[in-house]
Amino acid sequence: MGTTTDDVIPVPAVPRVRVRGGGSFPVRRIYCVGRNFADHAREMGAAVPASKAERGTPVFFMKPADAVVTGEAVPYPPATTDLHHEVELVVAIGRDAPPGVLPVEQAQALVFGYTVGLDLTRRDLQAAAKAKGLPWDTAKGFDHSAPVGELVPAARVTALGPQQLQLRVNGELRQQAPLSDLVWDVPEILHELSKLYALRAGDLVFMGTPAGVAALQPGDRFEASLEGIADLRGRIER
Repeated sequence: MGTTTDDVIPVPAVPRVRVRGGGSFPVRRIYCVGRNFADHAREMGAAVPASKAERGTPVFFMKPADAVVTGEAVPYPPATTDLHHEVELVVAIGRDAPPGVLPVEQAQALVFGYTVGLDLTRRDLQAAAKAKGLPWDTAKGFDHSAPVGELVPAARVTALGPQQLQLRVNGELRQQAPLSDLVWDVPEILHELSKLYALRAGDLVFMGTPAGVAALQPGDRFEASLEGIADLRGRIER
């Protein structure tokens, strides 16, 4: 006997990411961290803190859950002529955070796994919004703007820090940096996010990108990697 509901439209499919070893990870929200590598902050014209004590607070923005892309084909988005790549460590949350502010020392226990992803950005729309002092949601939170690789459970990963984050486009190295260069590490970011949002199982956190962001064109092929952990390959299609 079929199940009936009061829904007046079909229920949208839940975005899911493959998990190494089997199963899938249903995505609830996508949080993103801006300016979390000093070299990228510098190339974008932002101030860079001289010490950990001077970091201030992280910059956060969001993408819709259905921006996730798990296949190789990534459509070139409309309304832009300057689509940029930003390779990032992606953290998957597997447990709900307790009520209140999450202590840094408890944050790691929420992590289900890791992968590598791209924060695709309509840079021309972002620049225009910044120039007018307006929000730049349309530059970040568009369809197909979050390609991600296969999730690797945290139990299979050694401590993060020295691994290289890397992106090649058409075989050319564009971005590369060790995770030890992160301004805010994973537990610190989860702690800061918990001051603003209730973190839940199913959340993804894009941790920020190193220097070297540049344009992608239709036909370009990209290869992203988180050294020894995860890979992501795809192509940009018109």
